[in-house]
Amino acid sequence: MTAPTPALEHAFDVEVQLGPLEDHGVTRAGHRRVVPIVGGRVRGLFDAEILPGGADWQLVRADGAIEIDTRYSARTAVGEHVYLRTFGVRSGPPEVLGALLHDDPVDPSEYYFRIGVRLETSAPRLALLEQSVFVASAIREADRVRYTAYRVT
Repeated sequence: MTAPTPALEHAFDVEVQLGPLEDHGVTRAGHRRVVPIVGGRVRGLFDAEILPGGADWQLVRADGAIEIDTRYSARTAVGEHVYLRTFGVRSGPPEVLGALLHDDPVDPSEYYFRIGVRLETSAPRLALLEQSVFVASAIREADRVRYTAYRVT
């Protein structure tokens, strides 16, 4: 027997609205930055509003790459909550990462921004979200991050 070959199927699209970056400086873990999540939308397998209060706890590595660690909540129109957590990396040439930091528009093909997405919910109709693996390709814009998430089949 052989294991099935995974494929990707479109699952949902996310637009996360960001607050101002908080630069915590160099800590024992490295250069820490926190980016508040202030709102947004999810559309696809489920539709929901992203609630304010989450954040992206970033760690800027010595090579300039940024480790992504986000945690935030979304609520569907009928009041179901979905907890989203992403983890991944954004990397690229120093001048491109610098342009992103200064909110300059950058073509997404000039940098690498990939994340894994984990979801939790108590809503029975959304149980598939907890029983699947999701990966995404993301785009960083001045005041938002957009990503398309795919379910690994």
